[in-house]
Formats: sequence, structure tokens, C-alpha cells
Amino acid sequence: MKELCEGCECEKIEQMIRHTVWSSGRNKIIIGLSGGIDSALAAVLCTRAVGSENVLGYMLPSAVTPKEDIDDVKALCEKFGIKLAIVPITGLIGEFSKIDGFTENNYLLGNVMARLRMTILYYYANQNQGLVCGTSNKSEYLLGYSTKHGDDAGDIEPLMHLYKTEVRILSAFTGVIQPIIDKTPSAGLYSGQSDEKEIGFTYAVIDEALRNLEANNWKPQNDTESAILEKVKKAAHKRNAPPNLLKECGTNGGCRI
Repeated sequence: MKELCEGCECEKIEQMIRHTVWSSGRNKIIIGLSGGIDSALAAVLCTRAVGSENVLGYMLPSAVTPKEDIDDVKALCEKFGIKLAIVPITGLIGEFSKIDGFTENNYLLGNVMARLRMTILYYYANQNQGLVCGTSNKSEYLLGYSTKHGDDAGDIEPLMHLYKTEVRILSAFTGVIQPIIDKTPSAGLYSGQSDEKEIGFTYAVIDEALRNLEANNWKPQNDTESAILEKVKKAAHKRNAPPNLLKECGTNGGCRI
């Protein structure tokens, strides 16, 4: 495994963030903070890149959000000077549950929560002339461990090239608070939910398998790598644009630019 140069990596990410904000003509970054390590690191990198005064943090808790997550987000924002707004979504979920045919199902409701949260973040982005910062890491991206048009959305993705284990390394380097670093990874979509339980492997195992697969041209060398590769294949639709016939209309889709 190639050793990660923490300082070099942070500088590269921060330059990308600054360039993206500058070229967009926007002046604020909006980020959803869950109490997890990915959103925490992304927020810290944004503050390092453009200053805490230009980063707006939003925590959107539901009825199943642990109090510790709220406390951790408050502590993180206080440490790094990030302006925080806490906007509960319990009422919105309650209204959604009244639609015809609603089924009480953790998977279905979890996807609804992820998409509602992203809708709210884009509302605040429009209100503040800002960009939404995504928080997906490479492990989640390859496995498709996200909600389509939900937590996989964003205008900038500073962590998408980093494996989950690398996110942990950079979090320690940049000063993310220890309770967040030590926390069991969870999407927080229902009580007791755990990333590693749902996926079936720890992130250490996942990242090692993904690195080996990439190094070996995606040819698995053992049962674990085969299982991980199957997950990567099944998630291809999340990484690719929807099938379309745009290319048949010419390079510019038949449009004059």
C-alpha cells in the first residue's frame, strides 16, 4: 500500500476546493454534518481551504439520531469556528409517511431521509449562493453504499478519491475530534444501524480488497475479493450516468454551443 502523505494530500484537496469555489462564482460551502467521520473531515478541509466564515454546517437529525451525534457536531463546529444550524427532519418524515401506499420499512425510509436531507441542503445552498459539499469516500463510491440522489449528491466531492481508512488517517491529522474518529461508522438511517454490519465486512478488509483488485486489473485473488467485486459490479448504475442516446445526436447532443 502506498504511504499517504497527510500534508500533501490535504493541500491537494484544499487547492481543489478553492478552485471549485472560485470558478463557480459562489462564495459559500454548505455541508451536512451527521456526526460521522466523513462529513467531519470534509467540513474541516473546507474551512482550511476557504475559511470557516465561508462554511455553513447543517445538521438534519431525525427521531433516531443519537444525542451523542448532535453533541459531537456541536463540538466539532465550535472547535473549527463553523456556523451550525440544526434543522430536525422528524416532521417532514411524519408528513411523508402519510402518502398512499406508505410502508414502514427501514431501507425505504432510510433512502427517503437521505434524499430529504439533500433537498434541504440544496435549498440552503440556493439561499446562500453556495455549493453543496458531498461527503462520499472511495470505499462507499465503489461499493455503491449510498442513496442515489441522496447522500451521493454534491457539487464538490473532496473525499471521493480516499478510502475509508485514509479518511480516518487524515481526520487524525487535521484535528477532527476524537469521539468522531472513534465512532462506529453508521449512516444513521435507523436505530442500531452499522455500515460494516450491512456491508458484511470491516472497512479495513474492504479497503485492502479494493486496493488489491485495482492492482490486479479487477481480477479477484480470493473469496473476499470476489465478494467485494460483486458488490462493485452491482453498484455500477450508481457510478454511471443514466443510459441515453445523446451520443447518437453528435458530440454536443445536437446542440450548438
